[in-house]
Amino acid sequence: MSTVSKQRRAIVIGSGFGGLAVAMRMVAAGLDVTVLERLPAPGGRASQIKDQGYTWDLGPSLVTMPWCFNELFALLERDFRQEVELIGLDPFYRIDWPHDGTRIDFKGDVIEMQEELSTLSPVDAANYPAFLEASGKIHRQAVLAAGRRAFENPLPFAKLLPTMLKLDAARNLSSFCAKYFSEEHIFQAMSFHSLYIGGDPYRVPAVYAALAYLQVEDGVWYTKGGTYSIIEAMVRALEAAGATVRCEADVDEIIVRGGKAIGVRLMGGEVIPAEVVVSDADPVRTRSRLLKGAPDRAPWRFRKPRNGMSCFLLYLGTDRQFPQLLHHTLFVGDNYRKFIDDVTNRQVLPDSLSFYLHVPARTDPSMAPPSGDSLAVLLPAPNLASGDDWGAITDAWREKVIDYLEHDAGLEGLRASIKVEHRMTPQDFEQRYDADEGTAFSTEPVLTRSAYFRQPNKDRTVDGLYHVGAGAHPGAGVPGVLLGAEVAAGLVRRDLGIPV
Repeated sequence: MSTVSKQRRAIVIGSGFGGLAVAMRMVAAGLDVTVLERLPAPGGRASQIKDQGYTWDLGPSLVTMPWCFNELFALLERDFRQEVELIGLDPFYRIDWPHDGTRIDFKGDVIEMQEELSTLSPVDAANYPAFLEASGKIHRQAVLAAGRRAFENPLPFAKLLPTMLKLDAARNLSSFCAKYFSEEHIFQAMSFHSLYIGGDPYRVPAVYAALAYLQVEDGVWYTKGGTYSIIEAMVRALEAAGATVRCEADVDEIIVRGGKAIGVRLMGGEVIPAEVVVSDADPVRTRSRLLKGAPDRAPWRFRKPRNGMSCFLLYLGTDRQFPQLLHHTLFVGDNYRKFIDDVTNRQVLPDSLSFYLHVPARTDPSMAPPSGDSLAVLLPAPNLASGDDWGAITDAWREKVIDYLEHDAGLEGLRASIKVEHRMTPQDFEQRYDADEGTAFSTEPVLTRSAYFRQPNKDRTVDGLYHVGAGAHPGAGVPGVLLGAEVAAGLVRRDLGIPV
């Protein structure tokens, strides 16, 4: 680690993956780092609930691109794979269309996957390697090239556009996938991945085809004890390196003097001075709530960025298991495109339903009591711009979800098996995480809100202020926020004159 004087203090607001990652990188650079978390425990949206022997991760449920963590922990002279127990999943997940009985198990081996697809369409199965090759080029030449660099002016973005056009990555994701797949189930299976980061596959750029490729390239992983075990490992590494992680420390204001961030003020009035402030909070709320009185002249804010979708989640502890569910299972309704359009574009509650279920006890029995399951049920939902009052409709939607899972998805006896239950609505995302409009994924990942047009990692109006997390460049998803932390920490080192 660097031997830079510990007198140079950095504050990180928020302890999600992005906040903890940038803190680790700044500690490695020799800075005196304090992480401030408003909740009782670290993790932000990657928190965890434990109740009566059941454990649920509230946010991310899988790991891709694990080499990002390898690099990060190595900076603090720690071995990521010694800190957590990584377990590879194969099949990665199951996609089930209950209305017509079709099912696809997404496998890591290309030949086995072709065999799986050939039962639906031999032509599409034959095109699968070409799709992986094309999306792999996008991953290497566009995603990594853009995700690991700062876009402080439009020129780097302009230079990237020819590559995007050459790779056909600027068109929308659905039309890119349609070049390779015509059978509807296969097309949906290869194009849905942008929903992991709140993106409508019919409107986000084809750069997100890389999400399908990287799972094959790097695998899909689970960490024993849940994804939260990584948060715990990151906190251990920070504290062992001399950093401070303070919970129940709600920041009221980023103090700005002479156009420069000089520290923060907590809700109780405590002032903590710093040379660097990094916000892992929602970028809209950072500017509207934390930058009190600071000039709002940032060129990226031609208009308020449109927020991505939210989610309605049920965390169910059951006294029985449902063997038709894999560790990750998706149920797709009979009007998939309208469902996505309702949730992401029209911002209305959907007529048909599609779900993601996380069942970690399939891989890790410690996540539920014997013979039980800890089910996390995620229903994509419009954010609060829809005007829906979740305080009034939550019970009805809970019943609608359970009815579908019991009668359409075949989880007979689910309702009677539920012994413990927790819920998360768009209103909870707003209240718990201070998420603008209750979004679960921050700014919508369309082309006009990517790279230079997304919240930059270095603030363009306040010196000494930096941004990480889902709303900042390069975007949502665990790999995205880790890459953003790398960019932000690099900018901090450059601005402070700390050699690499």
